[in-house]
Amino acid sequence: MNRKYIAKTFGAEGKVVLVTGSNGQLGGVICDAFNKAGATVLGADLDDQSKVKNLSKYYSIDIVKKNNLENVFNDIFTQHKQLDILINNAGVSTFEHFEERSEEKFDWVMDVNLKGTFNCIHNFVNFFDEYGGKRGSVVNIASIYGFISPDFRLYTDCDRKNSEVYGATKAGIIQMTKYFAVHLADRNIRVNSVSPGGIYNQYSPQGDDFIKNYSFRCPMKRMAKDGEMVGAILYLSSESASYTTGTNIVIDGGMSCW
Repeated sequence: MNRKYIAKTFGAEGKVVLVTGSNGQLGGVICDAFNKAGATVLGADLDDQSKVKNLSKYYSIDIVKKNNLENVFNDIFTQHKQLDILINNAGVSTFEHFEERSEEKFDWVMDVNLKGTFNCIHNFVNFFDEYGGKRGSVVNIASIYGFISPDFRLYTDCDRKNSEVYGATKAGIIQMTKYFAVHLADRNIRVNSVSPGGIYNQYSPQGDDFIKNYSFRCPMKRMAKDGEMVGAILYLSSESASYTTGTNIVIDGGMSCW
């Protein structure tokens, strides 16, 4: 009985989920989690091939291109007749000093992070309505740098300095989350966001000094593991969050509490 309750409340059995940015570090972990939770998992990213195993289908797509994205959502709804969960995980950043920031780089980050997220939500809602969807959940991946500024004292041996445009777009995603939570509530679509703190990259590790500096500044004395983001995402997507919308869950080891 208890296992059935947990599976029904927090599981994703019978659900169809689309994860954008599925080839990224966090995207792969999210896809794996939903697969283990019993969902039909679809991935989308720029690459020609998926790096994630056990996907029901993979779409090579640039989310900035709205017309191409419409074809993806059309295919999903035509095949499955539903899309229950949309995880807007795709995102980019640029790392040169802001005084060297080109207009092209600025526009690229704005287009992918904000316009791309909007395009996905826009298409999801249109097809959700067309196919008579009953309940939907959107989870946007934001960042703690959407509401705090990076501490540049940490970047002593790391060139991947967080940018002003990345933070601005993540702040925009948090606000967009609140906007759509209000405007889609009457359609029974919940919209929430998750704001990770610094995640250790096991495939391309940050500099040793950066890891040490970040860990010293963080109350929990370490960087996050990518799997530590999954619980909140599964929760917000599940029936256990049926009365949760417009919320931004911060997972940063207390970093933003200073």
